[in-house]
Amino acid sequence: SKEAAFSVFCLENYKAYKSLTGKQTAELFRQYGVFDYLNEFYDVLQYINHDIDIYLKSRNAVITA
Repeated sequence: SKEAAFSVFCLENYKAYKSLTGKQTAELFRQYGVFDYLNEFYDVLQYINHDIDIYLKSRNAVITA
């Protein structure tokens, strides 16, 4: 699902940001309900892509894909 992919994306980025292992990060996310937070607010958080599009279009970016 898109929500699961987003959670994995967040986990991987946070893991790199804090120099943690995947296991450490997953446990931290489970222990403190981060996965629940990401799932609950997925609809709001996914709008970042829309915001990035607006930003790029305002700068006449050429998007090839």
